[in-house]
Amino acid sequence: MFKEQKFENCIYMTSDKLSARHIFTTRYGGVSTGACASWNFGENRGDDPQCVRENYRLAGEIMSCGADDFVVTRQVHEATVLNASDADRHTLGTPVPYSADGLVTAEKNLPLMIYIADCVPVLMHDPVAEVIAAVHCGWKSSVADILGVAVGKMIELGAKPENIHAAIGASIGKCCFECDDDVPEAVRRYLGGDAEDLLEKKPNGKTHVDLRGANERRLLQLGLKRENIDVSCECTMCMQDKYWSHRGTKGIRGSMAAAIVLE
Repeated sequence: MFKEQKFENCIYMTSDKLSARHIFTTRYGGVSTGACASWNFGENRGDDPQCVRENYRLAGEIMSCGADDFVVTRQVHEATVLNASDADRHTLGTPVPYSADGLVTAEKNLPLMIYIADCVPVLMHDPVAEVIAAVHCGWKSSVADILGVAVGKMIELGAKPENIHAAIGASIGKCCFECDDDVPEAVRRYLGGDAEDLLEKKPNGKTHVDLRGANERRLLQLGLKRENIDVSCECTMCMQDKYWSHRGTKGIRGSMAAAIVLE
């Protein structure tokens, strides 16, 4: 179950399926203004860098780390997953030297962070092997099987699928994710045809796609147990007061974050 938590003026979500410290942020909190109001983590959204730094500081207080301790990436909607190390911590205001849509680590006190504003955020933790992952599942990275890559890299670090717990956070829902034929066709290929109940053809010829459900199904295919997977029911496009929606704002927005750390 996802629950709202509060720290200072910030509202964030957590899942009781994850025992590792983690956050799924909302728009509520922080200090940014304008289109980035209020808890923005995007350094490339036109926000005041000092506001961004304060927003990271607040997240760091929750995650027991500093603003410059998070590992982040340039997300490019592909299936690359980085095995993160201490050298990958990002100092705010400096270029991020690598592109990836997923992060894994077995290192303690190394917080992994991904950015979201409609795409599906997935945080994972094997509490036996003590391995974590943060995965940005846009539709392109999803159908390229980024979750398969991420789980594979967790296994390389000692994790076992049956021990991995996963939380799938708020994203654009089936109600609002209207697509041309290329997306449902790709989802069918992604899931080996096990997808029809995730797709709804509309009279206008478009198809509504349940991308959260598709990623949950892929995790089950990869060997995770259903009882170890939590799925948010919140749609970022329907709830634009609480979350940023890239579609809903036509790209004029801030960025939310999802982060996880081993302690």
